[in-house]
Amino acid sequence: MKYSNNLKNLAEELVQYATRKGASECQVSITEGTEFSVELREGKIERLVEAGSKSLAFKVIVDNKVATASSSDFTTETLNGLIENAIKRAKLSSADPFSGLPELEPININVESLDLYDNQVVEMAAEDKIKFARELEEICLKDKRIKLSAGSAFFSNIGEYILANSKGFIGSYKGTSCGAGVQLQAGSDDNPYEDGWWDSCIHLKDLLSVEEIAKIAVHRTTRMIGAKKIATQNVPVVLEPTMTSRILGFLSGCVSGAAIYLNQSFLTGKINTKIADEKVNIIDNGLIPRMPGSRPFDAEGVPTRITPIIESGMLVNYLLDTYSARKLDMKSNGHAGSPTNFYLMPGNYAPEDIIKSVDKGLFLTNTIGQGTVPTTGDISTGAYGLWIENGEIAYPVSEITISGNLGKILSEIEMIGNDIDYKRQITGPTIKIKELTISGL
Repeated sequence: MKYSNNLKNLAEELVQYATRKGASECQVSITEGTEFSVELREGKIERLVEAGSKSLAFKVIVDNKVATASSSDFTTETLNGLIENAIKRAKLSSADPFSGLPELEPININVESLDLYDNQVVEMAAEDKIKFARELEEICLKDKRIKLSAGSAFFSNIGEYILANSKGFIGSYKGTSCGAGVQLQAGSDDNPYEDGWWDSCIHLKDLLSVEEIAKIAVHRTTRMIGAKKIATQNVPVVLEPTMTSRILGFLSGCVSGAAIYLNQSFLTGKINTKIADEKVNIIDNGLIPRMPGSRPFDAEGVPTRITPIIESGMLVNYLLDTYSARKLDMKSNGHAGSPTNFYLMPGNYAPEDIIKSVDKGLFLTNTIGQGTVPTTGDISTGAYGLWIENGEIAYPVSEITISGNLGKILSEIEMIGNDIDYKRQITGPTIKIKELTISGL
């Protein structure tokens, strides 16, 4: 038989073919899209990509035995062969009682209400994208404190995702995204510092202007000129939002269902246990319009929802897909694939008031590498920042190492800012931590 050119129909037809050929269950996902990216350095284009792509992935289950396959070749012969071979491989696999598709649940969210698709992103000309990146670098280099540019860039993505399975699920949604950024270097030859800024969004009109991105990038880079070394000490640490996001990124991995059932997280077995200060409320919410992690359903067709992770300091949920939920004797909460929009609820403090509350401490602005251990929650990473004296920024500091523990950090959050940026998938505001170890001289 010849398959339909309509991708939604194709997904359903492939599910039907797999079940006819002996699959107990089958899931098919199709992704189609176009991407654009340009990278410039010193005004010259170093890399330019404009391409379309289409790919298909499927999972077949035969008596609790699983096999997967994928293809970018959509010919009937290729797809039939992949399905038939996957079924043969599944029969040779070991049975897993926790495998299997989720039961069908209704999708009650209107996809259009998530506002994930923007025609302005689709219609923006390549010349305008290149111009944006070029002007961004030019504006930054007008500041004499900037030694050089490591490059500027602009990207856009347009895509559609289709999912069908043998439980009767069929769904699809379209999305767009775009973004721009620049990386700069300032400082002396023997003490250089590199930083910049990147902004991205779902709708073009939400993207910061060239001037706004340039201003942030220049500020972040030049504020580190003349960085000093400091002595090893234990002090309060204020995390700017980008650093809060990194802490939350670590946490999101520690509450993932896979990490929990594999016993690779220090939070295994901690549901309904107090793990943070009572001021801390962390949510994973996939239903916020125009957010990068929003979606009507996850990679298994389970409806997206609002999932509280920490409520008033209490760990109340893990991020679960169907498999991890079954392993833990729980229920999937729609997190097959990834977190959605994972964030720390903002507080009432202005960032400047948080800094004013510190007599002596560090305003953490950047870290180097990961340096995290999920099984213990330990953190140790190279860092940069700004030293705080008497409630004011005194001077930049470098060549330091931040050491602590995620559990202790969550328990010792003393102040939470009101400056959250909801354009990032994992995000949070400025926070003040009671004390961390800063290793220096």
